[in-house]
Amino acid sequence: MSSNARGGQTLRRLAPWLVWAAALGPLPWLVWLGVSGGLGANPIESLEHRTGHYALRLLIASLAITPLRRVSGWGWVVPHRRTLGLAAFAWATTHLLVYVGLDLVLDVGQFLEDLVKRTYITLGMLAVTLLLPLAVTSTKGWIKRLGGARWNRLHRLVYVAVVAALVHITWAVKKDLTWPVIYIAIVVVLFALRWRPRGASETVRTA
Repeated sequence: MSSNARGGQTLRRLAPWLVWAAALGPLPWLVWLGVSGGLGANPIESLEHRTGHYALRLLIASLAITPLRRVSGWGWVVPHRRTLGLAAFAWATTHLLVYVGLDLVLDVGQFLEDLVKRTYITLGMLAVTLLLPLAVTSTKGWIKRLGGARWNRLHRLVYVAVVAALVHITWAVKKDLTWPVIYIAIVVVLFALRWRPRGASETVRTA
């Protein structure tokens, strides 16, 4: 077996652990920052930013699965797309709950006002809303109910969601645009790889 093949097999064995570490690893880190005072002078704002970044990073990671499979030929990476996508939705929901529950103290009226008046919040809510049906229909059972073609069309909403999330996080940042620019650059590359010319259309692959 070549060194490349051995490396691929090693990565395949480690992949589930790496994916779950990416999905759940930020949680104990946030707890530690909270109890140690590491969230800074405005811990609620820090939580909002961190949970939003985690959600977007996991969403981008899920979008990277198809290009990675095409470039590497590693079909075994495909099942991890669902885990990453569900983790992204979970962190996006957490981000929303921190904003509504802690920042606004469950002031629904203020939330609705922000939703209408602040475009970046409107876009953030759009991203979370679009991810909801994708999370619900991510199972094999839903693929059978919807059929492969309709399921694929529905799950293309992820591209709208990631664009909305990118604009949301870019407009939410007040000064340092380093991370938003990095995210945008990565997504542009992934989109270019995703829509490059190809021969046959892909079949549906699930976790």
